[in-house]
Amino acid sequence: MQQKKLVVALAAVYGLGWTVLANASPAELAVATVALSSAALATSAEAGAASAAADGAGASASADAAETVAAASAATAAADASLDVIARVTVSARRRVESSQSVPTTLSVLDSSALEGNRVYRVQDLQQLLPSTTVNYVHARQMSFAVRGLGNNPASDGLEGSVGVYLDNVYLARPGMAAFDALDIQQLELLRGPQGTLFGKNTTAGVLNITSKQPTYRSENSAQLAFGQQGYVQGKAVLSGAFSDTAAGRIAVYKTHEDGYITNIHTGKKVQGGDRDGVRAQVLLEPDANFSARLIADYNREDSNNGTLVFYNAGASGKFLAQAAAVGGHPVTDPRLRQVNLDSGSHVDVHQGGVSGELNWKLANEYKLTSISAARLWNFTPHNDDGLEVPVTLNVGSAARHRQFTQELRLATPLGQPVESVFGAYYYYQNLDNINFTYNGPLADKFNGTPAGAWSNVTSIGNGHLRVNSYALFGQSIWHIDPQWDLTGGVRATYEDKLAQVTRDAPYGGVAVTGAALASRNARFGAYDSGDVHLNKLSPSALLTLAYKADTDVLAFASASHGEKSGGINLSVPGAAGVSSLKVNNEKANNLELGIKSNLLGRRVQFNASLFWNDVSGYQSNAYDPVSATSYLTNAGTVRSRGLELDSSVVLVRGFTVSANGSFNDVKYKEYKNAPCPPERAGTFCDLSGRAALVNAPRWIGNLAAQYATAVAANVEAYGNLNYAYRSSTYGTLDASEYARIPAYSLTNLSAGLKLRQGSTRWDVSLWAKNLFDKQYYTSMWNTSPGAYNTVIGTPRQIGLTARADF
Repeated sequence: MQQKKLVVALAAVYGLGWTVLANASPAELAVATVALSSAALATSAEAGAASAAADGAGASASADAAETVAAASAATAAADASLDVIARVTVSARRRVESSQSVPTTLSVLDSSALEGNRVYRVQDLQQLLPSTTVNYVHARQMSFAVRGLGNNPASDGLEGSVGVYLDNVYLARPGMAAFDALDIQQLELLRGPQGTLFGKNTTAGVLNITSKQPTYRSENSAQLAFGQQGYVQGKAVLSGAFSDTAAGRIAVYKTHEDGYITNIHTGKKVQGGDRDGVRAQVLLEPDANFSARLIADYNREDSNNGTLVFYNAGASGKFLAQAAAVGGHPVTDPRLRQVNLDSGSHVDVHQGGVSGELNWKLANEYKLTSISAARLWNFTPHNDDGLEVPVTLNVGSAARHRQFTQELRLATPLGQPVESVFGAYYYYQNLDNINFTYNGPLADKFNGTPAGAWSNVTSIGNGHLRVNSYALFGQSIWHIDPQWDLTGGVRATYEDKLAQVTRDAPYGGVAVTGAALASRNARFGAYDSGDVHLNKLSPSALLTLAYKADTDVLAFASASHGEKSGGINLSVPGAAGVSSLKVNNEKANNLELGIKSNLLGRRVQFNASLFWNDVSGYQSNAYDPVSATSYLTNAGTVRSRGLELDSSVVLVRGFTVSANGSFNDVKYKEYKNAPCPPERAGTFCDLSGRAALVNAPRWIGNLAAQYATAVAANVEAYGNLNYAYRSSTYGTLDASEYARIPAYSLTNLSAGLKLRQGSTRWDVSLWAKNLFDKQYYTSMWNTSPGAYNTVIGTPRQIGLTARADF
């Protein structure tokens, strides 16, 4: 079977009759393999290693071709490199394997070489490579993805993100479930705009589709070790190969340690670092030509002091500094020092993992049936400091225990017909519990100005529970009107039944109080029981796309889509906003898009562009309640996002490619009259209508990359990678305070190395630098009481060395 796959791959690369070869006898296959392999090696030393069919070879979305997704890009890229052209990239955005340039959807693709070359090993660094993308990150629970300015709604256990995240076709309900190191990743696909019709959960802003490398029948083993500043050490290992002619396995492991880059002057230790490790094991079964199964189990762990926020400023009043001084606190007030003064510090403990099985059948008449079953868990436990070195608040935060099960069935009609369709059903179950806790110290009353004994030494524990049942039916069809025109239409109906309960125990600890002190204690920490909170919603999605293929290398398209992300339930006791703040309604998006994809000058130039206009009603975003000092999710009015995106690559000379992408995004509130007011303005609510004031939505994003590789001796190749990323200034918090403005910044990353071959072993040794010019920059901003702001500082310059062996 592996020999047949090799022939199919090579024949596809060289445009031969693979259907004939794929059905040849073993003797004929042997002859064909030798002939084709010789031709491949004459053109490229790498092409003979391909083990799957290239795009255009008739592969379908069924996962008997799952190895095709992993290896098709490698096969075509190897042949293309010999011709000095832009490599073809295959994607599965429409649940079928095809060239990214033939998909009438705005998307960006990063393969494993791009991730390695730019030292991107965590998803929060993806915004340095992708247009229109923002990753808000404090720690795994306070993390969100935003596309085109939409989706910055982290830290809400009762709601999914506006950008859906998928790992090997399995939906990850919490954005923080993607907060692990990029382990053995084949490629990342970012689809922009509503994507509800084919993906498991409705999304209004986009989809991040992560595909890991799958088992290979050919032995494929590697070991990697990296060292860098700030105590960075990372080790990775991969073993892959055949158990038999019909079964293969793969196992990948990693372990990462970082000391951190912020100094806690109270203890003299570094923070914002820690340990992460994980493992992914897979089995691929292909007992015959009509069935395949890919079984995956993975586990990731984090034990770190991520989540350390640095004081940014005290807002208009400066009240925080006065209150800190009153209790003997000395916060570090200059964020440029990369220092904090904390008595206990922050800590997060994360355990997550899951199992999945993707089964594929070839039915009669070339129909394909796919079943994907998956169960995942995510446990998050934090310890959050109050920002001072004195005992005001000893620990505050939310722990979460998340369990989910998903089941998807898809039926794909034969390819090559006038109408090609995918129909399916999807089920999602979630069971989540969280614990909201506050442990106050002896100085809580003095700091907050509450009556003596009201808050000091008081402990408050609250509980939230959420159960979700989600059901969906979907279908999408492509009508090939003629060789140049395609019409794609898709619909999805999702019904969700959510049940939640929010409780808080009576406070305990502290001294017995009466009168004003008791009233203050109960107002902030009093017992609460919401009872059963129900939310039942129908969320439709639809897509209509007209595509015109001007020639083999130019595709133009126009698309209209509607997406609805389901509503949710806040799992924390409501503050001043009252019980009404528990429920969050659907977020609805209507999107129009015009795009063009092209390969020019004999495929030495690739140029893609898109214009988009997205109107979103009921936009879901975080709000901050200064009375209860808590964040909660709310429908923040109506938003319009419109702009232009460009993505291009040019092969200047043999081995030298320059790529550039960028976006201009005019995103603003069309109507938002009850927004929270910033500290510099009086009032409970302020009107942000007509203002470009969305959280962390930069108007301009630009990324420039250059890659160069050349042979310097027999079996020795030298290479270099340069990446420059720019983001314009933006607001960091929902109140659009000028004191919470994130300044514009740019980053430069650089790597250079040598690849050499010794027998069957290939070595890769590289020197790299992230944030080469040691820019001080901030990735997100957060409100803190009273009226002050904390920030997340980006990683300073980090220089390191990586060595890898493939054998």
